[in-house]
Amino acid sequence: MLQRFAIFNSRLTTLAVLILVASLSTTGIASLQANNLKALDGEWIFVEDRTEGRALEHLNPPMNSRFILKVEEGVVVLVWGHGGGGNRDVRVKLDGSPTEIAGATAGTLTRYRASSKDGVLSYEMEFVRAAGKAPEGQIKREFRITKDGLVVRSNLELTPGVWSVGLFRHPLDIPMPTPAKATIGDLAWISGNWAGTRSTGSSFEERWSPPKGGAMLATSRSVNASGKMFAFEFLRIVERDGGLVYIAQPNGATPTEFVMTEFSAKKAVFENPRHDYPKRIVYELSAEGGLTATIGYTKGGTPRRFEFKREGS
Repeated sequence: MLQRFAIFNSRLTTLAVLILVASLSTTGIASLQANNLKALDGEWIFVEDRTEGRALEHLNPPMNSRFILKVEEGVVVLVWGHGGGGNRDVRVKLDGSPTEIAGATAGTLTRYRASSKDGVLSYEMEFVRAAGKAPEGQIKREFRITKDGLVVRSNLELTPGVWSVGLFRHPLDIPMPTPAKATIGDLAWISGNWAGTRSTGSSFEERWSPPKGGAMLATSRSVNASGKMFAFEFLRIVERDGGLVYIAQPNGATPTEFVMTEFSAKKAVFENPRHDYPKRIVYELSAEGGLTATIGYTKGGTPRRFEFKREGS
């Protein structure tokens, strides 16, 4: 009798150990997944388009070029740059259940669902444009941490049938370029009053001071066709550590700096890969004496172009 009890007790002990091990394994996996997802926390900046077969001029991020994520227990928080939620943080459970955020117009909403598997965070957004109507359009995104940074896949199909893929990194993990050696006098050709117009009738201008005291200063203004200013900017180019730095303050915002990486008697290139957009600013004199400014990504895409003429010419 005692022997049978001992055998039975041994079997119970073995079973309990197996249950405990299984429980610990499940907990460990869940903990590992949670830790992997926590690596998604923070601000992310677009680095490069990794979509296979995409032409240079079509290179673009698969979503906003800057976004912020936060991961909590069982929840992903879409903080900024995801669209659909306005200026609000959107908290989406990772169990696939829907989260609905009402739109500005009655009856409109954005519906979110999120899940995670094998260290990959996925979420989707669908949009209800009117009360009682079926959703119109759906955005799907996947996020995976790799040795290179965060790889994002999206059903944004700039190439038909091919999901867009982009690499993102935390700003401080993106190396800054090596500055070109120069002094402020090397960019004297930018000084002057420059103005241009759009086909829409709007106008824009930049007024650059001559180089003096290790700096050039400028103000920029954009005016719509009806004569109302809709944007302005404070600009500086300053000497620093043997090179030049372009400092922009659109509408008086916090300054953003771009390092001059290349220059000649008619061209200057400024770059900041840690900035969302633009990452690259180029000034260039034309053969006719005009000034062209282009802004865009470091590689590829379609840069925005501004054509100026010197006032009085």
